[in-house]
Amino acid sequence: MSEKESLSYQSAGVDINAGAELVTKIKPDIARTRRAGVLGAIGGFGGLFELPVDHYTRPVLVSGADGVGTKLMLANLFDQHSTIGIDLVAMCVNDILVCGAEPLYFLDYYASGKLDVEKSRQIIAGIADGCVQAGAALIGGETAEMPGMYQDNDYDLAGFAVGIVEKDKILDSAAVQPGDSILGIASSGCHSNGYSLVRKILDISGDTPDTKIDGQPLSELLMAPTRIYVKSVLALLKATPVAALAHITGGGITENIPRSLPAGTNARIELSSINRPAIFTWLQQHGNVTDEEMLRTFNCGIGMVAIVRSEHAREAIATLQQNGETATVIGEVTAADASIGPQVIFS
Repeated sequence: MSEKESLSYQSAGVDINAGAELVTKIKPDIARTRRAGVLGAIGGFGGLFELPVDHYTRPVLVSGADGVGTKLMLANLFDQHSTIGIDLVAMCVNDILVCGAEPLYFLDYYASGKLDVEKSRQIIAGIADGCVQAGAALIGGETAEMPGMYQDNDYDLAGFAVGIVEKDKILDSAAVQPGDSILGIASSGCHSNGYSLVRKILDISGDTPDTKIDGQPLSELLMAPTRIYVKSVLALLKATPVAALAHITGGGITENIPRSLPAGTNARIELSSINRPAIFTWLQQHGNVTDEEMLRTFNCGIGMVAIVRSEHAREAIATLQQNGETATVIGEVTAADASIGPQVIFS
């Protein structure tokens, strides 16, 4: 009888040594994200964070989870992995920011078919970059090598953010009223939404990653990382009364602004007031995409919306500009039939 081959985890496709090497290489990046409240070091069974309860009367934790979607497939196609982690952080922290929350810490889940140490290091360094931009500590995560579940070059990312806000400062739709100004804060491009349509358009366009659009390679425009609005919007919340915020994410302008409006109101948006980046024109032309579909799929140049009293609009825009944003009034809140849910009316 022949002897059976002695199997190991590595022979099954999982390289424990590569995982250990990665942990060593990412420690300096994780250290860059450390902030007050972090307890212990990376590598434990759980991340520890001491809440700054002495700064709050009735602190409320706000949490959010998200991914990057099929933009990951373009990261592989273009072999550009250094900024995809910024996208991951942005999609989570921009969501909890809408409640008025300051991000405290972040965790990531990174799964691949085969662990490429250098590519993984770039991805996690990007996550650390995003955390630095958001002021959040990267206190833990999970790296999973799963042969058979993913092809060798495939990987997936998920992120989890936790923030904090004073209970009486939680933003929702209750303070919004007709006559309020709607401020649009510029996006950096497609962010991380609509990429299944983006990839389909790319396939039929005949263009290459090096094709120049408005002077920039198409690959750079499509991989531009999602803008993180945390520091600028937190500065706005300190300087000016804000009735509500809306993150223009999946569902585009059409679906996301109504999420921050109360019954009996609509949002009237002047499309001519929005500076639409060239990448959206390229997508619409090469995909023969209707205006309606563009507005309910992509952010079309507006990544975050702030709703303020009209008398505070100029001050709010000035604060955002002082903190590195491009912002303008793109519409106003109008009265509507309360029996019909809030809508965006474009003009």
